[in-house]
Parts: sequence; structure tokens; C-alpha cells
Amino acid sequence: MPDAKPQTFGDLEPSQWPGERLGLPSEGRGSVARVGRRLAALLVDWASAMLIALLFTPYESVAYTWVTPLVFAVLQIVFIPTLGGSLGHRLLGMRVVPLVGGWIGVWRPILRTALLVVVVPALVWDSDQRGFHDKVAGTVLIRY
Repeated sequence: MPDAKPQTFGDLEPSQWPGERLGLPSEGRGSVARVGRRLAALLVDWASAMLIALLFTPYESVAYTWVTPLVFAVLQIVFIPTLGGSLGHRLLGMRVVPLVGGWIGVWRPILRTALLVVVVPALVWDSDQRGFHDKVAGTVLIRY
């Protein structure tokens, strides 16, 4: 019986497409959402947060710079568990799902959003095009 040694990350073969290691298809429904869609959704979400923040604070105020990210976070935390994704995600044909399946719950969107608001985790991706915020929360953004 050969020695079964655990695979380390360096021993893994390169994946042929984002999401292959997660068992997701290479394209179409259920595949990992690509960068263009993700950025467009982020712009939709940020723009909607800016518009809502204007209802509470004037644009020129210092408070506006703090209210906008707060509104963005609230929108993410409310819409991911209820609609399956933010307004931008849904408009662009994406949804956030947990890797383990089932309902995403409440704690995953809170953790994911807290890291997303910090921005840096969203800029660190793996070969499956999952940001650090998705890896920590155990989620993946897919096309639907």
C-alpha cells in the first residue's frame, strides 16, 4: 500500500477554468461570475448606496463619506440572504451561494460584507476568481 500523503496547494494541477476545483461548470448557468460582471454589479451597488446616502446627508458633508459605505453594507447584508445577491448581482444575472449548499444564512453575508467594505480582500483572488471575502465566508458568486 503506497503512502498516502496529503496534497498541498503546490501539488495541485492548475485548473482549466475558474470554479473547476469547486465542481462548477466552465460557462453558463452555475459557473463562476467573471470579473466584468462583478465590477459592473459593484458599480450598480455603490451608485445605489450613494443615491440612498444623499437622502440622509448632503453630498458636501463629511458624514456623506461615512454614510455611503454604511448604506452599501446594509444593502449587501439585507439583499444577499433575501434575494440571493445584491441589486447589482441580480441585475447582472449573478447570485451569492454557500459552497456547502442550502441557504446562505445571515452570518455569511455579514462576514463577506465586512471584508468587502475593507476593499483589500476583494482585490486578492484565487484561481477560482473568488475574492478573499468569499473564501473566508465560504461563498462563491455564480451566474444564474
